Amino acid sequence: MGAMIRVMRWRFDPLSLAWAVALFLVLLLLATVGARWGWLRSFFGDVLAVVWVYFVFKTAIGARVLPLALAALGVGLAVELGQYLAAAWHLHIPNRALRIVLGSTADWWDVLAYTIGFAAVLAIEGLRGGSVRATRPRASAP
Repeated sequence: MGAMIRVMRWRFDPLSLAWAVALFLVLLLLATVGARWGWLRSFFGDVLAVVWVYFVFKTAIGARVLPLALAALGVGLAVELGQYLAAAWHLHIPNRALRIVLGSTADWWDVLAYTIGFAAVLAIEGLRGGSVRATRPRASAP
């Protein structure tokens, strides 16, 4: 684990930022216009959310694919755990927009969607020719 952390470096990746912005717009479209699209909005939105978090991380952190993808999955699982605990403790998020973004009901289908998003990140990076764990990230120019 310590070796995994040592290879992470701060950097700026404009291509990852472009992907993060594009995915954010798709997620925004799903949350607003796609409100009546049922499973597409909820399940596919959760899959895309993990991919989006990955690209947000990749914009600023130079690291191998696997640690960043695991961190993105961890964010999704933490949100799901928060939903479960909020329901168990009878907490309610008063802001409607925040309830839409974070969700309000814990569901195992969401965990499956986050896991599919994690696998999608690994597949996307594998298809792009990026090694999932073999190479160290390049440092950004000052």
